[in-house]
This record gives sequence, structure tokens and C-alpha cells, in this order.
Amino acid sequence: MMRRLGIVTVVFLYLCVCSVSVFASGGMGVPGSGKNAIIMASFGTTVPSAVSSITNIIDVVKKAYPKTEVRLTFTSNIIRSVWKKRQAEPQKWLDQGIPKEVLYVKNFIATVGDLLEDGYTNIVVQPTHMFFMEQSHDLQQYVDALASIHTMKKKWSPIQTLVLGRPALGMPGDTYSYHEDVVTAIKTLAGDIKMAKDQGAVLVYMGHGNEHWSTGIYAETQRKMREMYPDVTTLIGVVEGAPSLDELLMSLKHANTKKIVLKPFMIVAGDHATNDMAGADEDSWLTILTKEGYDVKPVLKGLGSNDAFAQIFVQHIADAAKDSGLQLK
Repeated sequence: MMRRLGIVTVVFLYLCVCSVSVFASGGMGVPGSGKNAIIMASFGTTVPSAVSSITNIIDVVKKAYPKTEVRLTFTSNIIRSVWKKRQAEPQKWLDQGIPKEVLYVKNFIATVGDLLEDGYTNIVVQPTHMFFMEQSHDLQQYVDALASIHTMKKKWSPIQTLVLGRPALGMPGDTYSYHEDVVTAIKTLAGDIKMAKDQGAVLVYMGHGNEHWSTGIYAETQRKMREMYPDVTTLIGVVEGAPSLDELLMSLKHANTKKIVLKPFMIVAGDHATNDMAGADEDSWLTILTKEGYDVKPVLKGLGSNDAFAQIFVQHIADAAKDSGLQLK
């Protein structure tokens, strides 16, 4: 409770300053009259080639909601700090095709503040995280804290509506079944299954995982994939938590092929994919699997580059908006 009050105190002072121009522009007033916006909250990446997976999701969302403002934030403090340092040489990164919204990406509170200054008071925050783990949990705390600000006169409230959508594989709760969200996501992965089947290979995904949050969602997703696509053996391991690479190696012993298609089960093919999964170091999955006698084909392409997968976030935004009484166009 004390932590939440601390967040509210800090952001209330910040948002009160931001809201001055909102009042002047007429953005406040009758509940529901404010302008609508979407914040796409990505974990982020520092790998330039992986940025396209994030921007592809944004493009898909913008196409679905052409009359709604869409902004980007990165939830990883470490990744934002890297891009902040890179701002010292902006042209170097812009010349590589890095969008300004990535190079100058801001934290969540600053992104909300910018929207308020521009008159947007109804905001749907859509995480592009895989499941409701640490990053989504912490983002939820910020959303709840900001949404809990209540001024004495309702018309002066800095925010009318602020809600959080659910990640790709859903989240705990009985409003939307995460089991159904898992099935929806798996349906978008038919192309990966075909790739592995055509090569007579096992499909091995590397997920991020988490050391202090249940990673059972990966085991459930793996089981469901093998039910829906029985012609291909699909295995999902994670960098942090379980199932680990050692567990994955035990499962591979029962496969009837030595061929593997290795892909990131992540939104982007970022640092984990390029180094931990497909890097040349001795401890990379590619190196270890190859030494175990497997013929491994790494595919450095994040799930965000899959248009069908990106559409999942469009639907989750629609659900969050509908549940809060917003009409996004």
C-alpha cells in the first residue's frame, strides 16, 4: 500500500503539470468526451534488426485504429537507457532505419504525460508481452496507481479512463480465459509448423521465462501445440526458469529426427535470440544442440513480425476498450 501511495504522489504532481495544457485545450470535461489514445507497451530491444517486429505490431494496430493516436513505450529500464545513450549520435541510428519513436522512446509515465499534454484523456495501455509475468505485473501497478487519482471535482481529473489490455497469451482471471488466448495464439503459428514439417524437423522455441514467476504457461502452450499440430514435435524451453535447456535435451532424446528448427518464442529476435539462442558462444543453444549431434536451423525472426500474431493485440485492445466503455476508431 505504501509503495502504491508513493507512486501516486509522484505521478500526481507530474500529471498535474501536464494537465494544465489539457484544460486549456478543452480536452477535459464531461466523462467520455476526452480524446482516445493507445499506448503500446513493449519490453523493447537494443538490437536494430529486431526493431521491425515491434514496429510491425504498431503498424498493424494503427491500421486497425486509423483515427486513434498510438504511442510507444518500452517497459525495460535497461533497454531505454541504451537508447538514451544512442541519442548522442542520432543520425547513426536513423540512417539504419531506426524510427524516432524508438530512438527517443520514453518510460510509461512520461508517455502518459505527453498524451495528457496533447489532450488525450482516455488511454488503453496494451502490453506486447507474451504473458502476464513480471513486466506486465509492474505495468499494471503503474496503470492502477494513475487510474486511482481522484480530484475533488471530477471535471479536473487528469485522466478519464486508463485501462490495461492483456498480453498475447492472456492473463489470470475469469473475464477472458487465458486457455482460449493460448489457442488463438497457437493458430497464428501454423507457418512455423509447416516450416518444421517440410524439413522433417522438431520445432524448438526459446522463450524468455522468469526466475520468480510461474512459467507453467510455456508447458501448457507446448502441450496444446502438440495437440493441435500432432504431425510435428514442438518443444518450448526458456532462458530463465523452467523448462530449461537441460529438460529440453531430455525431451529431444525421444524425437525421431536429429533436425531442429530453432526459433524465438518472443516478440522480437533480440539479444536473447541472437546470443543465447543462435550465438557462437559455447553456452548458446545452437552450439550446445549442435555438439549433441543435432542439425539445427536457427530462424531469427520474432513473433511480432507475424501479422496474424500481431492481430492478437488488436483484439485485446478492442476488448479492453469495450470493457471500459470506449469506442476506438
